[in-house]
Amino acid sequence: MKRLLARIKRAPGSAGDDAGFFSSMYQEAPEAPQTLSSWRDRAPQIGATAFDRRQGAEMFARLWGADRHVVALSADELQRMSQYLEFVQVPVGREVIGQDELGDYMIIVLDGTLSVDRGQPWGSKARLAEAHAGDMLGEMSLLDAGARFSSCITLAPCTLAVVDARRLDEMITQEPRLGVALLASLSRRLSLRLRQVSARLSALLSEN
Repeated sequence: MKRLLARIKRAPGSAGDDAGFFSSMYQEAPEAPQTLSSWRDRAPQIGATAFDRRQGAEMFARLWGADRHVVALSADELQRMSQYLEFVQVPVGREVIGQDELGDYMIIVLDGTLSVDRGQPWGSKARLAEAHAGDMLGEMSLLDAGARFSSCITLAPCTLAVVDARRLDEMITQEPRLGVALLASLSRRLSLRLRQVSARLSALLSEN
C-alpha cells in the first residue's frame, strides 16, 4: 500500500547538517495505495468560486486577531500570511471534507456554518459539532497525512480560506516565523481538543 508521509526538508542556504525544518509536503512510500483528495480536485467538485482576496484577507486578519489561541502577529505579517491562503465561497450542502479520505488541505471558516459528522458502520451519521467563523477544519490530515476522521458539509453558503500542503511548505520555507505561528496555532487547537476529549472520557469512566 502507498502512504503519504510528512517529510523533513532542509532550508535553502541553511548552515550545518542539523539546520532542518518541518515540511508539510508529502511523499509516497511504495507500500500503501490510497487516493489523495487534493484541494485542486475538490474545489470544482463542490462549486467553490474565488472570493475577493482583499476582503478575504481582512476577514482572516480580524478573526486571527480575536483568537486567544494564536501567536500575535502584526497587520503586515497577517497580510503576508494571507498571500499563502486561497479564499473561496462554497454553496450550501457541499461536502468540503470527506470522511476517511486522505487530504492535503485544511480550511479556515471565515463566514457561514459547516456540520462535522461521523458516519457509522450501520449507515447513520453522528453530528460531532458545527463549525463557525474562526474554526479550522482538516488540520490533522494536513499535518500527519492520515485519513479524515469526519466529513464537513456546508449548512449555509460559506466563505473559506484554504491552505494546502504545498502552500504551507512554501510559507515555512519563505516566511519561517509565519509558518511557525500557524503550526503553533494548530498545535494549541489540537491540544485543546485532546483535553476536552480526555475530560469527557474521564467523566464517562467515573460514572461506571
